[in-house]
Amino acid sequence: MCGIVGYIGRDRAGSVMLEGLKRLEYRGYDSSGMVVSAGNGFEQIKRTGRVVNLEEALAERQLGGQLGISHTRWATHGDVTEANAHPHTSSDGKISLVHNGVIENYSGMKTFLQEKGYTFQSETDSEALCNLIAYHYQKEPRGSVKNAFLEAVRKSLRHVEGTYGIAVICSDYPDELIGARKGSPLIIGIGKGENLLASDVNAITHCTQNVVYLNDNEVVHLKNDDFSITTVSSKNVEAVIHKVDWDTSESELGSYSHFMEKEIFEQPNSLMNGMRGRFSDDGSTAVFGGLNLTPQELRQIDRILFLACGTAWHSCLVAEYLIERFARIPVEVEYASEFRYRNSPLDKNTLVIAISQSGETIDTLGALREAKRKGYRTLAINNSVGSTIARESDGGIYQHAGPEIGVASTKAFTSQIMICAMLALYLGRLRDLSYGDGVDIVKALKQVPEQVHAILKQNEKIEAIAKKYARYEDCLFLGRQLMFPIALEGALKLKEISYIHAEGYPAAEMKHGPIALICEECPSVFLATSGEIFQKSLANVQEVKARKGKVICIATAGCDLPEGLVDDIVIVPECHEIVQPILMSIPIQLFSYHVALARGCDVDKPRNLAKSVTVE
Repeated sequence: MCGIVGYIGRDRAGSVMLEGLKRLEYRGYDSSGMVVSAGNGFEQIKRTGRVVNLEEALAERQLGGQLGISHTRWATHGDVTEANAHPHTSSDGKISLVHNGVIENYSGMKTFLQEKGYTFQSETDSEALCNLIAYHYQKEPRGSVKNAFLEAVRKSLRHVEGTYGIAVICSDYPDELIGARKGSPLIIGIGKGENLLASDVNAITHCTQNVVYLNDNEVVHLKNDDFSITTVSSKNVEAVIHKVDWDTSESELGSYSHFMEKEIFEQPNSLMNGMRGRFSDDGSTAVFGGLNLTPQELRQIDRILFLACGTAWHSCLVAEYLIERFARIPVEVEYASEFRYRNSPLDKNTLVIAISQSGETIDTLGALREAKRKGYRTLAINNSVGSTIARESDGGIYQHAGPEIGVASTKAFTSQIMICAMLALYLGRLRDLSYGDGVDIVKALKQVPEQVHAILKQNEKIEAIAKKYARYEDCLFLGRQLMFPIALEGALKLKEISYIHAEGYPAAEMKHGPIALICEECPSVFLATSGEIFQKSLANVQEVKARKGKVICIATAGCDLPEGLVDDIVIVPECHEIVQPILMSIPIQLFSYHVALARGCDVDKPRNLAKSVTVE
């Protein structure tokens, strides 16, 4: 959610950090700021609003130091003000800090420090940690072999209850930068004559491709040409340097107007990348290299539990339908935020699968750790190599969707569905799914990129439909079976970026309450597929029309809709049921995008939202 960029090296820290902050804008924030080490003190600038406001302030007042820390804040404690924006400087002027996460015991910490004479300028929990480091720093003996600054950070962190990713500088140590993490991601960027800290790898790829992923309870001590990692309890840690394999151009807008638009149109490629090299030679099943479970072990699984939040939770619902349908394994789907705090009874042969685009979603990570504490085997589906969830799970599947910058997930969602469909195929072939059925599914999956491309050609038609409905303030999304999770996702997409109140329901549930909302001012989006329940879906459409509700229908080509029954229709190619959720997702993404544009909304940075949710 919040973003951190720290720099120590030979260049102007302000310029490097500003570029990093721009690359973190998609994470969601309401203010930004930076501080550099200058002589025996600090120079600091903070602004509310977008990073461009900070950039304008920097143009008027250049910060010349070569060591600095910077931050984009997503408010948790205190209003959106410059005083509450990061960085925070201790009341004695010795320590400056930026912080992601939540300090749960900050209130008691603050009271203790006030009694010791420390003062506070903000309402934040982060300033309490800053002053606590200053308190321990002034108590450290000088002239000792130990680094007083580093020891003060370590001692302070031992008192923290909650989560943190921090970057800290000290006025007495103008050539040193310290970072630490617990529950909130922090990455070290290793350069030539320079080193960086960031909460997201995307913030530093313009400087280096070599990174170290910090683990929980680890502290990094950085100089411009060296670094060392220890634990909070002072044990040495051997660093493992990873090379980021992203093409940095994937994080740039190019010829598109918005990242969301770019990522919608990238889906033929992202889906192809997720399948590449993952089918057997005989074309009858999927192949995964990182599960770390043998076929024999997977055959012993009696139940699968999926854990996720937000859009990823919707992909889990799709997985539930597909795995139960094709592999005949019972599946449960839990909100990670609920599972981690309740004592859910699970069968002993349960496999737990966590889905998270970023691999850093704090509730999903917490739920994964709870499952591991109870001894369950865990897998992860995520889009970020080296993420915490990827590292802590027993095995996993990497999406290969490429970086997703837009806050509202598009290509990562369809990539997750594709992976889940392939997983359903793989597990099915280990059990009762025939060779012929497997071949048919593989053929269907391979056709998806081309079919998505065909749907994207209807962009102008969908845009025209969206403009007709942009003025409404309520909307229902309705679908049956596999289309129910897509209805939920459609409602989420629309409310996320257009701020229209939208709800998704199983179409048959409409009569159990939601039908009271049907009127001329509440349009409904129906997701209809050909097959055994098409006639029942048709009856639901007619119920809405009988109450003067407007209907937008997204239907597969095999649906025989009566002339004039719906107000607007988008046709997607006829396809195998296993890929219907992917194809039906494309029109709802385009519809939501164009509705938001017509309403003048910022689709890439919707209000109050963050891309990676790293606080509870």
